[in-house]
Amino acid sequence: MWSRRIVLGTLSLLLVLLVFQDGPARDGQRRELATGPRPPRGLPQPAVVGRQEWRADEGLVRERPQYTGAAKAVFIHHTGNPNDYDCADAPELIRAVQADHVEKDGWDDIGYNFLVDRCGTIYEGRAGGIGRSVLGAHTKGFNADTVGIAAIGTFGEGTEVPKPMMDALVELAAWKLRPGVDPLSTVELVSSNAESRFDEGQVARLNVISGHRDSYETRCPGDVLYGLLPELRERVARLRDSAPGHAANSRLRPYF
Repeated sequence: MWSRRIVLGTLSLLLVLLVFQDGPARDGQRRELATGPRPPRGLPQPAVVGRQEWRADEGLVRERPQYTGAAKAVFIHHTGNPNDYDCADAPELIRAVQADHVEKDGWDDIGYNFLVDRCGTIYEGRAGGIGRSVLGAHTKGFNADTVGIAAIGTFGEGTEVPKPMMDALVELAAWKLRPGVDPLSTVELVSSNAESRFDEGQVARLNVISGHRDSYETRCPGDVLYGLLPELRERVARLRDSAPGHAANSRLRPYF
């Protein structure tokens, strides 16, 4: 049998490891997350087409991925592509977006964490791991602790958001948001860039599921898709509440 001293020493070591593992990041540095977001129990990861499958140009990627905290908020975007594309051409459209983001905007990789096509197919965006909290370049000033999802298309007046696309946005947002976040609530985020609608360092109160225009001077994600965000929030909340072991308790534990 182990001696009392050995047992106590082992327990102390385990306690120290737990404290360091779960403690806050220091000096502004964010911890790399060994695992991805913890969705409500019973809510599975949706099917996602990986970068290899859509043939991302890995030669364009300038830096290794950086990681951030699990998503407190979701920002919905659109890509600006015409809406009548064939879904078989979505990978080509995404490669064009990646090239624009790197070669024209000067970013390290495609800015969005995920993209969704009109047929409801979800694509991995910025490299770093589908299930991990990858720091994107989707929403200037608010890339930390958020996830950016782009709907492939243009959604101005007179257009429609296809039902499969809307269904995929619901499924993806419900899975990616961290536990305890109420999709119908608001969240406080600190702006890191004065080029957003908020001064650098200013605390912004935004919807947990927001459109790009809420934080930046833009028409993105288009008037029609933006007008559907209340429905999106409601559906995401219902989906999360329906997960076994989740219930509506998350509404009592908002994360700010």
